[in-house]
Parts: sequence; C-alpha cells; structure tokens
Amino acid sequence: MASAAEQLAANLNFGAFAKADELKKRIWFTLGALLVYRLGTYIPLPGIDPNIWEQVFRSQAGGILGMFNMFAGGGIHRMAIFALNIMPYISASIIIQLLTTVSPQLEALKKEGEAGRKTLNQYTRYLTVILAAFQSYGIAVGLEGAGNVVSDPGMFFRLSTAITLTGGTMFLMWLGEQITSRGIGNGISLIILSGIVAELPAALANMLELGRQGAMSTGLILVVIIMAVAVIAFIVFMERAQRRLLIQYPKRQVGNKMFEGQSSHLPLKLNTSGVIPPIFASSLLLLPTTVANFNAGSGPEWFQWITTQLGHGRPLFLIMYLALIVFFAFFYTAIVFNPTETADNLKKHGGFIPGIRPGERTAEYIDYVLSRITVLGAIYLAIVCLIPEILISYASVPFYFGGTSLLIVVSVTMDTVAQVQGYLLAHQYEGLIRKSKLRGRRR
Repeated sequence: MASAAEQLAANLNFGAFAKADELKKRIWFTLGALLVYRLGTYIPLPGIDPNIWEQVFRSQAGGILGMFNMFAGGGIHRMAIFALNIMPYISASIIIQLLTTVSPQLEALKKEGEAGRKTLNQYTRYLTVILAAFQSYGIAVGLEGAGNVVSDPGMFFRLSTAITLTGGTMFLMWLGEQITSRGIGNGISLIILSGIVAELPAALANMLELGRQGAMSTGLILVVIIMAVAVIAFIVFMERAQRRLLIQYPKRQVGNKMFEGQSSHLPLKLNTSGVIPPIFASSLLLLPTTVANFNAGSGPEWFQWITTQLGHGRPLFLIMYLALIVFFAFFYTAIVFNPTETADNLKKHGGFIPGIRPGERTAEYIDYVLSRITVLGAIYLAIVCLIPEILISYASVPFYFGGTSLLIVVSVTMDTVAQVQGYLLAHQYEGLIRKSKLRGRRR
C-alpha cells in the first residue's frame, strides 16, 4: 500500500499549484531575476568595437571562448558586462572545497554547522573577487592585443574593464544567492541554465540553416535530434540511479516503552561528481588552442604540434578528454563524499550495515562500494560527452548540443522540479493540517 506522501505526490496537479501562493511568488521572483540577468548580457563593455570583436570571436569560437560563451549565455560573443558570468564564483567554490580537505582550520569550520558554513561562504566571496579581478584584467589585455578591437587602449581601459566585469560577476553572485533564498531552485545553477537555454534556439536555427545550404544532410539532422532526445533520457536515468546501502538501527527503550529497530537506506548516487569532470576536462584541453590562436600561430614547434593534435576530433584529444573525465570523476567524488565521516555519523546514531562492523570496517565498505559505482559514473560521463564531441568535430553540429550543456540543462531542471514538488507537498500537508484543526474545533 502506498504511503501518505506517495499518495499526495500522485495527486499533485495544476489545481494544487494554483492554490500554492508562496510557490507562485517564488517562481515569479526567479523569472524576474533571470530576466535581469538576460538583459545584462546585452549591455556591451564600453570602449570596444563590436564589429571587429565579432570577427575575432568567430575565428576563435571553437576554443575555450566557445565553451565559456555557452555558459555566459552569449555574453562573451557580445562582450557584455556579464561576460565573466558566474564562473569565477564556481571556481572559488571548488577551490575552497579542495582546501577544506588539506587545511585543518577550514575542515574545522566545515564541521561547525551553520556558523562555519557562513564563514566558508564569506571566504568564497572574497576569493571570487580576486579571481574575477585577475580574469577581467586578463580579458582587457587580451582585447587590446586582438587587433583593433579597443578604440582607446591604455591603463584606463584596463581598469574600467576590470572593474566593470568584476562588478558584473559580483552582481550575478548576489542575484544567485537571492534566487536561492527567495526564489525556487539553486540560483547559481539556474543562471548557467538560463544562459545555455537562451542560446539553444539560435544553435538549432544554425543547424537548420546548415541543412538548407546543403552543409548538413536531412538524415544527419534527424539523427542529431533523435540522439539528443536519447541522450537526455539516458542522463535522466543515470542521474536518478542510486546504490542504496541498507542501514539497520537497533531496538531502543525510552522510559517504559520498547521501540522496535528501524531500517533505512544510505543512497549513493551513481554520478556523485555531477558536471564538474567534463567542465574541467574541456577547460584544460581547449586552453592550448586558445593560447595559440591569440599568439597568431607563433611559438615553438612542439607547442604547435601539441595544439594541432589537441584539435576537435583528433585521437589525442579524445584520449585525453576521456582520461581527464575519469580522473576528475574520482577526484571530485573523493572531495565531496567522506566515507569515514559517514561511518562515524552512523556509529554515533547507533546505525550499522548488516554484516559489517561499525566504524573503520563500515568506512572501508562504503569506500569500496563508492569506488565501484564511480567507475560506472565515469563511463556514463565519458559516453555522454564523447559522442556529441565526435559529432561536433565531423558533422559540424553546433557546440550547444555537446554533452556538457545537456548534462547541465537536465541536471538543473531535475533539481528544480524536485524542489517545486517539495513545495507542493508541503502545501498539501498544510491544507490537511488546517482541515484537521477545523474538524477538531467543530467537535
């Protein structure tokens, strides 16, 4: 028989959504905030020639600029005030997470609960400012060296560009935090999602235009569309996949009452690392190509050879891409999930895995299971990312149909829908409680 929660979840409909006033306010706030972000991606930086920058960008769109432009929602293509987007904040968050594993002080803050989390968030904000300032100054120097893009190069242009881009990143960081607290879903993830989704129609139109011009056959376009649907279904299945470890709690006595032992599950996601491995792998592999493009092909012969071999679709590129995805899948999983800490928490609350001794043996068993399922997760990420990469290289499929973009869109959408369902369930429970109180008063 289905539980009360499952029955409520089955009865969720548009009628329940219409009555959830708090949820509607949060959704409208989220949409308004994302609209502000999209407007900001169309405000260009002062002091640059958009037409010349358009030509420079198109010559380097296949490098790391193309990938960052996807995350920035076209902000780099238009060189807008939000060109850096939220990427410095994500980099700062990852760096702080890495430091918590090697710094005893930061690890102690992480264990302090809410107060420690606020302190770590503050450190992340400070680091975001530093990273954004360095990256924005580097962009200003790069713009000055990219032909006649800048109308009046000099220190004033560099400082104004650094201040503008850093301020845009800090505004987006604040906007993302506001969406998380007052809206629906994770604000940072939704900002990246909205940027990708906003550029998808243009990418689809570009693909259809290639088909009209004869550069892509109709059969290939149909194959790409069918493959995108199949990849999305595969991502949904794999992102929901879990390995559940049975947790048993012993009998306990409270006063004169004896409570029976309870059983629960410890869910281990098949893909604990999320979309971090393909993002990191793409950034590292596309960096040499971008540097070579900015240097106009000059440099040592060995560097030119490496740049050529790391081109899209090359065997060395595919091998390195696969190796880096697998490496970061294991590396980031080891950072975000600590089997020893999980085993200690189970031991404190009296929980144990049947047949496994609590403590160190439990930590070893959890680590063993997590390592095995991470192999499957890494293979899944490699398949999702490599197949679109081959199509991009050999069939001129738009960059936005890559595996990384599909992973981000599907994962963030699933998380947001789950949060919406949670609010609807809470609203249903509140309605049941009100009805029970009214019946009690009548009696």
